[in-house]
Amino acid sequence: MEKTWNNKAWFMVLPVLVLVAFSAVIPLMTVVNYSVQDTFGNNEFFWAGTDWFLDVLESDRFWDALTRNLIFSAIILAIEIPLGIVIALNMPKKGIGVPICLVLMALPLLIPWNVVGTIWQVFGRVDIGLLGRTLATLGINYNYVQNPLDAWVTLIIMDVWHWTSLVVLLCYAGLVSIPDAYYQAAKIDGASRWSVFRYIQLPKMKRVLLIAFLLRFMDSFMIYTEPFVVTGGGPGNSTTFLSIDLVKMAIGQFDLGPAAALSIIYFLIILLLSWIFYTVMTTSDAQG
Repeated sequence: MEKTWNNKAWFMVLPVLVLVAFSAVIPLMTVVNYSVQDTFGNNEFFWAGTDWFLDVLESDRFWDALTRNLIFSAIILAIEIPLGIVIALNMPKKGIGVPICLVLMALPLLIPWNVVGTIWQVFGRVDIGLLGRTLATLGINYNYVQNPLDAWVTLIIMDVWHWTSLVVLLCYAGLVSIPDAYYQAAKIDGASRWSVFRYIQLPKMKRVLLIAFLLRFMDSFMIYTEPFVVTGGGPGNSTTFLSIDLVKMAIGQFDLGPAAALSIIYFLIILLLSWIFYTVMTTSDAQG
């Protein structure tokens, strides 16, 4: 009997495809167009080929910003992933404490990024901010506007406060999905707390940890609003990440060609690193 295909379902997907085309594909093609051309105004374009890409890759400005991005993402992952696991392990699994903890964990995630930046901008000010004023009273020389180290510490603590909850919720979801039979067997065998974590909880959390790792890497590597609001990329260029440098180049200097080339390079770096992380972690998971 010959199988018949019903393609009417594609008409249900068509509006989504059209929306994606207008919101993603067309802007991307515009960026690609600007990255290989130059203009002197009056809507006149001249072919530039790969010149803009070479200019970006040969500039110290790009490599310095990329280095800052990689360092920031590495610090964020090194703090938030272990911290999220520890908090999730200590959250209650039953009783009234479960919804209370889940709501408290979700609260930072509900705050818009620009509001988070504004909160920490005011919070860290030496004259009126609770944190800055308290540290000044204790005799600690803290000023995120003038000291690059203070600016980095402020941004890291702000990101940890804002996004660790995401890791916690993902890890908690992985923990509550573990059947009680595993814990009962471990209790009968006299397994220690570390052995339960090492051989039961951690393997069961590998998939959610992969998701948390990838999400936090992409978010931290693409961070823009919070550091822009708090430090504006300063003091100097100490917190000027690729995203901030891209906006300065495109809007501040109106260098559309180099900005378009930088945005494509930026996108490819994120795509490549995410693919590497995903491949390494899924390969190790399959081998385990």
